[in-house]
Parts: sequence; structure tokens; C-alpha cells
Amino acid sequence: MFSSKKTKNEKLSQQKIDAAIKRLERFSKLTDSSIRIPFTQFKVGVDAIIGLVPVIGDAIGVLLSSYVLFEAHRVGASKAIKLKMIVNIIIDFFGGLIPIFGDFFDAFFKANTRNTTLLKDYLIKHA
Repeated sequence: MFSSKKTKNEKLSQQKIDAAIKRLERFSKLTDSSIRIPFTQFKVGVDAIIGLVPVIGDAIGVLLSSYVLFEAHRVGASKAIKLKMIVNIIIDFFGGLIPIFGDFFDAFFKANTRNTTLLKDYLIKHA
């Protein structure tokens, strides 16, 4: 009886993890690749658009990116994965601060997509 209850709890945890991954995939698409550049196949997201506002836009981008880190903590990601995510967020922030280059950097680096992929790979490996 105890083992079946444990299996039910594990299944519930897996459902929560799957729901978190779906949320993160939607969030990453919105922030990193929701807007197609006309006449190209290249997509940017809200993060790159917000990043056009010097300093403040990049600070808002960090706040948005912290959501992925929060979800990683909620699903029990390791400290190493969360540290890699923090490094990606820091790179995205400081890269975005560079005048003109930073706007292009934001469009190409896509920290939220990188962090979502890190978390998905971690969860697949440890599931």
C-alpha cells in the first residue's frame, strides 16, 4: 500500500514537472522568438524589444529571465544547473548593455531558451 501511494506522488510530481516545462517553453518563445523579422526567417522576442531601452530594458530582461530560474528551483534542479542559468542571465544582461551591439546580442543569445533547454535536459537525464 505504501509503495502505490509513493508511485501516485511521484506521478503527481511528474505532472507538475511537465506543466512547468510547458510553461517555460511558452515563456521562452514569447521572450526569445515570438516576433518574426519581416522578409527573413529570423525571430526575436519581447526580451530583445525591451532591451532596446538602454539599461532599464536590460534590467527588466533580467527580471523576466529570473522566472526560468524560479521554475528550476521549484522542480528541484541541481545547484550546478541553476548556476549555469545564472551565468546565462548575467551574460545576457551585460551583453545587452553594450550600445548598438547589445541589441543584436539580445536577439541572438536567447538566454531564456538556453535556460529552458538546460532544465529540460537535466530533467530528462534525472527523471
